[in-house]
Amino acid sequence: MNRKHLDPQTSPGAAFGDRLRTLRDARGWTQDELGERMGYSGTHISAVETGRRSPTPHFSASADRAFGTGDQLERQGRAARSDSLLEGFPEFVAHEAKAAEIRLFELGIIPGLLQTPEYAAAITRGAVRRGAITESQGEERLVLLANRQSSLERTPAPLVYAVIDESCIRRPVGGEAVMAAQLDRLAEFAELPTTVLQVAPYDLGERRAFDLPVTLLTLKDRAHIAYAESAQQGHLERESAFVLPMLTAYHQLQAEALSQAASVAMISKLRKGTP
Repeated sequence: MNRKHLDPQTSPGAAFGDRLRTLRDARGWTQDELGERMGYSGTHISAVETGRRSPTPHFSASADRAFGTGDQLERQGRAARSDSLLEGFPEFVAHEAKAAEIRLFELGIIPGLLQTPEYAAAITRGAVRRGAITESQGEERLVLLANRQSSLERTPAPLVYAVIDESCIRRPVGGEAVMAAQLDRLAEFAELPTTVLQVAPYDLGERRAFDLPVTLLTLKDRAHIAYAESAQQGHLERESAFVLPMLTAYHQLQAEALSQAASVAMISKLRKGTP
């Protein structure tokens, strides 16, 4: 029987798959037999073993019960799931959940914290179709996003300043109904007492301070953290020598962007063209 070679050194996901296969082989079980014990199909077991699917929390816990390994696979599964996220992002999310102030800039798509579930699902489906992530990784990202959004409801609520490039509201995502609901969500966000929403219009041109998404956090002790990312890499920065100039640039961007009233008016005008 041909079996895909696994190199556990290539990634946490590959290490999890290799560990799962090793435990299964040691007991003489087929993938279907292990699947029956865990409540999954043999095809699903194969996909995790070969790294085509990342292990969900439920999958890892079920594997631990089947093998009697305590929580070993569950802990290893967390590392494998984190591997699907950009470097620095898991640590950033932990700080975001406790930040006193959140300042974000986004272009191309609506910022995650402001996305509706339908909009987020459409973005995720696109990434899965492109092969950028697996279906299970997409599911994990949606769960993480929902948790991030719920953290904004804590007491006291953080102050959230959002500057979005005009491209965010003009790029159609998920169809007209999804986009209409997303624009409504932005208008609702702008009405909250702890938020400020601004649009950086196209005609800002070279005066736009950032060319990549960036998020700046102010922690409870007034320390600042910056997180920026490209399509392939994320970077968390703590050094004030780097963070403070970014904070200054963000304030300049706010001054150059449309006011909240003008931004909401632009969004409302665009919304009238959707169902």
